[in-house]
Amino acid sequence: MRTCSQSRRRQQQQVTLTFVEPFDLEKPNNQEPPNPPVVTMADNRTMAEMLQAPTEGYEDAIVVPAITADNFELKHSLLTLVQNKQFFGHDKEDPHAHIRYFNKITSTMKFPNVPSTSVKLMLFPFSLEGAARIWLEKEPPRSILTWDDLVSKFINQFFPPSKTTNLRNEITRFQQRFDESFYEAWDRFNDLLWACPHHGFLELHQLDTFYNALNSNDQDSLNSAAGGKFMDKMPQECLKIIESKSKVRQLRSKAIVAKVSTSSSTLGISPNVAELKDMVKALLLDKKNQSQATATVKAVKESYETCGGAHSH
Repeated sequence: MRTCSQSRRRQQQQVTLTFVEPFDLEKPNNQEPPNPPVVTMADNRTMAEMLQAPTEGYEDAIVVPAITADNFELKHSLLTLVQNKQFFGHDKEDPHAHIRYFNKITSTMKFPNVPSTSVKLMLFPFSLEGAARIWLEKEPPRSILTWDDLVSKFINQFFPPSKTTNLRNEITRFQQRFDESFYEAWDRFNDLLWACPHHGFLELHQLDTFYNALNSNDQDSLNSAAGGKFMDKMPQECLKIIESKSKVRQLRSKAIVAKVSTSSSTLGISPNVAELKDMVKALLLDKKNQSQATATVKAVKESYETCGGAHSH
């Protein structure tokens, strides 16, 4: 006879066996879908063809948008203008100045229904030579899509952060030289600002730096022109005072140079120069006489040796 405990254990075993392999609704019959067959193409090239250098990957870095205008053509004169002042990538060259010059040249010609940026993208490679041209050729194909992209890459390549740091330091440490006039110092300071247009200094800081870099005489002159303390004026007023003082000094300097030139041409040669000129003439004449005397002695000697002895006259 089966006891109740035996029947209960048999039922539990049967129930446990029914859940060993659960039913998967997503994969009927628990079968994985077969992988699609891989189709391989036969390479029918010869050995010589396989060993040839690839002919792909020669696309330019600059992508010029399609131009739909009729009868569009770049004039040879425009190419000549662009090539007259090329950028080589030397350390002393200014990429900002090159971009400004290039923009000025390309702005002289307008083409109907043609964006100016497209013209710039087409012409810019002709404005490069040497290391700069090599740089552009090494850029990845189709990596420059707009004119802004091109300017950004060009400036970052030839105006690295280290150069920016050096120029910023020169601006902040600017000092008027011992033998430098006011307008010469102002011009030199502006040249530094022009060489680094992204210096980031506000006009207030520029004026403060320049004023504190001047000698005491020029500072007093600015204070006098301001009718008090120069630094108590508004920045725009300070700038006008500096520019006015610079122009006056420059005009005076030019007038003095012109006066000296006129006086020199009118009075003729100074006594010191005339005396030196006479001394040079005397030396040359003495040397000429010595040469003639030597030639005469040599001729007499040769005549004596040829004759062969003393003769009565």
